[in-house]
Order: sequence, then structure tokens, then C-alpha cells
Amino acid sequence: QVQLEESGGGLVQAGGSLRLSCAASGRTFSTLIMAWFRQAPGKQREVVAAISWSGRTTNYADSVKGRFTISRDNAKNAAYLQLNSLNPEDTAVYYCAADDKVRTIVRAEYPYWGQGTQVTVSS
Repeated sequence: QVQLEESGGGLVQAGGSLRLSCAASGRTFSTLIMAWFRQAPGKQREVVAAISWSGRTTNYADSVKGRFTISRDNAKNAAYLQLNSLNPEDTAVYYCAADDKVRTIVRAEYPYWGQGTQVTVSS
């Protein structure tokens, strides 16, 4: 019911910045919770940030808190992740995800996923 497509990944030097975008289509009015995940080779997929429909509530992984910022623009059916002060440990495939059933971040199950965008940070 919801299709997601990420963009904005690439190769950056340590200390640099990137801005990832997630474009939603389909039942975009049902994207109650949106989030960004990442998965590095040999590591578990982890939530890096999540945001409520209104944008009033956000959650961040401790590893990115203070460096990454999640936002959304419902008029544009889009979500964003600003990545600052990048380090090589941030290298991963970053995925956009959405939940259309729950309204609280802690209960989100994220049935909808994008294909991912690669972020590579060189030392």
C-alpha cells in the first residue's frame, strides 16, 4: 500500500555530511510512523531514527544522537535524514521504513521498506 524510495547516499570523508531523502507513494496518508534503519556488513540491522506523523516525537539511536536529524514533510510525502559528523562506523546501507497501523514509535512494526541507499564514510 505504501512504496518508499531512498536517495542521497554516497561516498564521503570522515567528518562530512549527507542528507538522505525518502519519497513515499501510494497510501502516503497512512505513513503514521517513519524511520531510518541501517545495516552494515556482518552487523544487525538497527534503527537509527524514527519520527511520528506530526513530527512532534522523534527517537534516535544513542550512536547517532546529536549527529543525525530526522524530519518529514507530509505535504511532499517525504522523510529525510541529515547525517553530520560522519565517521567510518556509520558506513552502512540506510533504509527508509514506514508503519501505517500504529501511532507510537515504540510499537511500530514497519511493514513498508525502501530498497536502501549506500552510505560509505572513508577515514
